Amino acid sequence: MSFTIATAHPDDAAALGPLHLANWLQNYPRADVGVDESWIREQRGSSATPEGIAQWREFIEVANQHPSPHFCRVVRSGAEIVGYLCGHWEESITLGPMYLLGCAQGHGLGDRLMAEFFTWAGPARIRLRVADHNERAIRFSLRHGFEMAGERYPWRGRMPTLPMIREASATADPRRVRP
Repeated sequence: MSFTIATAHPDDAAALGPLHLANWLQNYPRADVGVDESWIREQRGSSATPEGIAQWREFIEVANQHPSPHFCRVVRSGAEIVGYLCGHWEESITLGPMYLLGCAQGHGLGDRLMAEFFTWAGPARIRLRVADHNERAIRFSLRHGFEMAGERYPWRGRMPTLPMIREASATADPRRVRP
């Protein structure tokens, strides 16, 4: 199976919205804290609706402007999207969401996506959040220079979440302002 990483195209929104929801349904249920299919659909189900897909399309359109406050890359296997990494700049840089289907894992694609994201982000501080039970994502983030940055908290009142930070490099220009 061959994979390509590409800048997301606005038409990819139709696949990204449902893939985002499917990722959550597959990876984040936790009966012990009340994170079940119903809660996930309530919190993330809108990404697969026409309105959610329109929001994905808008995000991608902005990400394709230069310079852009958004970042979005997709991983393709043929015509099918099998992964993505997005991020944005508001007051700081946030990484996420990021996801690879099982068929795309173990091929170095996550590392390649992170390299592209780090190039876009420059030397700035980057934050992300990860479900506390997603040990694979935690190990991946640690390997890429992120550190735990606080206590576990319940995202939207339920999902046990860990904040992580990758500090700005020593060569970061504090006056640098992203668009």
